[in-house]
Amino acid sequence: MKDLALHDFPSHATDKIRYSDTDRQGHVNNAVFVTFLETGRVNIIYHPDYPILPQGASFVIASVQLNFIREIKWPGEVAIGTGITKLGNSSVRLVQHIFQNDQCVATSESVIVQVDDNTSRSLPLTAEARAILGKWAMDLS
Repeated sequence: MKDLALHDFPSHATDKIRYSDTDRQGHVNNAVFVTFLETGRVNIIYHPDYPILPQGASFVIASVQLNFIREIKWPGEVAIGTGITKLGNSSVRLVQHIFQNDQCVATSESVIVQVDDNTSRSLPLTAEARAILGKWAMDLS
C-alpha cells in the first residue's frame, strides 16, 4: 500500500487515547488499534446524514488485515483516515490508516458485509447505498 497522509482519505475521524488503553510498557495495547479502526468505519457506515442500511440489516466484519508501524503513546488522540476501495454485491472493502501527531502508526484493509439480521445471510447493497458509499471511494492505483 502506498504512503498516504490523512488528507488523502475521504473520511476522517478522531478518537481519544484513554489511560486504560495502555499496557505495562506504557504504550497503547495492540487490541485497541481495532477499536480505533471501528471509529473510522462507523463514521461512514452509520453516518447520521447518509443512512445506508435498510430496515433489518447490519454490517459484520468478514476480514481485517492490520499492520503495526509505530507505537501509540498516551496521552493524546489519534486520527483515522478511511476510504472505500471496492463495492461488491453485499460487501465493502475499506482501507484505513491511523495517525498520531501526523505520523502513520498503523495501516489496515478490511471487508465488511451487509447481512440480513433475521437470517445472518449476506444481503445485497441497495442502489441508494452504493451511491452514498461512492462518496468515500478511493482509487489507490
